Amino acid sequence: MPAGYEYIKTEKTGEKQNVALITLNRPKALNALCDALVTELSSAVDCYDKDDSVGAIVLTGSEKAFAAGADIKEMLNKSFAENTKFALLEHWSNITKCKKPVIAAVNGFALGGGCELAMMCDIIYAGETAKFGQPEIIIGTCPGAGGSQRIARSCGKSKAMEICLTGNQFTAQEAEKMGLVSKVFPNDKLVEEAVKLGEKIASHSPLIVQMCKEAVNIAFETTLQEGLRFEKRTFYATFATEDRKEGMTAFVEKRKPNFQNK
Repeated sequence: MPAGYEYIKTEKTGEKQNVALITLNRPKALNALCDALVTELSSAVDCYDKDDSVGAIVLTGSEKAFAAGADIKEMLNKSFAENTKFALLEHWSNITKCKKPVIAAVNGFALGGGCELAMMCDIIYAGETAKFGQPEIIIGTCPGAGGSQRIARSCGKSKAMEICLTGNQFTAQEAEKMGLVSKVFPNDKLVEEAVKLGEKIASHSPLIVQMCKEAVNIAFETTLQEGLRFEKRTFYATFATEDRKEGMTAFVEKRKPNFQNK
């Protein structure tokens, strides 16, 4: 892991130190996602993705803000030509390329780019006072890092239209009801619960976890029939792994499996 990050904190946590915890750390700006912060985040996620001792990643912010959005001051004087030439926001999606499960633990504000960042993760847990939203319309623009697409896939067209066209914020409880958030916890228990989830995931075969994550993601990217074909091929492929054999053998022998990531 590179030393000297300015805008994030990183550590390994959990009983077996097999969960990576990345904390966005730009408190004076409510963790606004400046280019440097996103670059550091991409670097950290990439490093943990390559670390065999890590089985899951938890991404969080502060109690006031997971991330209050993109850094508007950085974007203010950008032109269409600049955005096109330098592919503005392109590297934001690097987190979606992570092969390991990424859990967002959202306290406080997750607005605009912050909401989009949370949705790039595989699972979202929220603190009870968290607030979500896509307020880009209020400042004369629209979501640019997946907000309109991922909210529509999670919550449906009508709710996505309401969120994106009004800029209104919505609560953690509303987000859970929509299916955007998996669970809501007291603010002071949020990260602890997210780490517990990471530990549970990390107790399984890393190889099979990766295959299962890919199968679920395919559901959002293709037709049902193609998704079913992909799922069946993935299921068959597990029979070429030692971990599948170990898992089934352990079940029959009534013992815990000893997965080897093979």
